Amino acid sequence: MNDELLELAVGLARTAGAATVAMRPDAIGTTTTKSSDTDPVTEADRHAEQMITEGILGVRPDDAIVGEEGAGIDGTSGVSWYVDPIDGTANYVYGIPIYAVSIAAEVDGSIVAGVVYNPESDELFTAAKDQGAYRNGTAISVTTDIALNRALVGTGFGYKPEDRAIDGAVIAHLLPQIRDLRRLGSAALDLCAVAMGRFDAYFETGLHVWDYAAGWLIVEEAGGRCLGRDGAEPSLQMMIAAHSPLAKDLGDALKLAQETASVGGRVGTD
Repeated sequence: MNDELLELAVGLARTAGAATVAMRPDAIGTTTTKSSDTDPVTEADRHAEQMITEGILGVRPDDAIVGEEGAGIDGTSGVSWYVDPIDGTANYVYGIPIYAVSIAAEVDGSIVAGVVYNPESDELFTAAKDQGAYRNGTAISVTTDIALNRALVGTGFGYKPEDRAIDGAVIAHLLPQIRDLRRLGSAALDLCAVAMGRFDAYFETGLHVWDYAAGWLIVEEAGGRCLGRDGAEPSLQMMIAAHSPLAKDLGDALKLAQETASVGGRVGTD
């Protein structure tokens, strides 16, 4: 079953990705905002989500679907889909070729298939539970034996000014403890960067499940570990991804950075 779900997700991700590329010249003229004035959404986001939703229901009409742009369909099959049609919409609007379609399938509370597809680079990241992680069909794995002070770390920032102030304060304390910091603008691709060793680690707060569901599985099938705050599962409060010892060390460093910055962390609400 996992293979069938993955095959469906791959086909839909490729189709939706091609549509977003084709729509971009017109889509940038339809840009609006949602959670804040700096959080864009385009007609291409909505169109791609509709394509994916209709594609899933056409094959599996009893499945549940949760999408970033409003898809909310209750199901009875025990299978739920998490869809982010364009993860990295700001990059998409500005013509930066770092954005992705992210689709994940969950069965009885466990993510079992995940796809992240960058249509600009034609990079397809896939994973099915207990079957490993792949980039364009080639197996990938996280970096190992990397200490925190040698780690290249990816991150992202919230859209609201008050959240960004907190993010900046935490990063100011963390930055002297790591090799360097990168910000791609797509949580899904950040997680895939960890999975294939482009990043040693990644963290971000305020992410929704559609942002990280597929990437979470891809990281863990690549031999990594994803954690939330205080070692719990990833959530809106925190997503940390790395090989297991580094994930724990980064989590400890972030907790101390939050305490030192006297901010106590950020919980996203949008």
